[in-house]
Amino acid sequence: MAAAVPVVEDATKYLNALRSLKDYDPPFEIMGNYRLIDDGEKPEATIILKAKGRELHEAATGVGPVDALANVLKKALTPLFPQLQGVRLLDFSSRIFDPRAGTEAKVEVRIIFGDGERLWEVHAFSENINKASFWALVDGFEYAILLDQGRGPFNSASEGRK
Repeated sequence: MAAAVPVVEDATKYLNALRSLKDYDPPFEIMGNYRLIDDGEKPEATIILKAKGRELHEAATGVGPVDALANVLKKALTPLFPQLQGVRLLDFSSRIFDPRAGTEAKVEVRIIFGDGERLWEVHAFSENINKASFWALVDGFEYAILLDQGRGPFNSASEGRK
């Protein structure tokens, strides 16, 4: 018997629908934007975010810019949302839309996340690959929090997968 193919939930579509509602209250909010210093050795990212009535300012390093951005988000959010400890970035890809635009081309970043039970993917777009990566990471972690709070599109890991 063939193994079941895991369902990858479209978190971007779900988050966009939620965000279009007037009464949507996100679990956290990025204040301003991120800062990324990448000297080619050990990239460092900083953010300021607001969650659960608290404003947090954090910094973290990583082996590359996307790792630094993921680390700073997890560092800031995990004390308030411990379920994020189990969230993993499983796949990362990017592509450009207009090859003729060269380095100014708009980029789509796609990330697949998992928490051991579910898989979800996010997409973000920008002319700046680091910016697209950051917003995709934000969406991935926001979706993970919503799932844990029972605010995801399915009430359990098996619902909707029959």
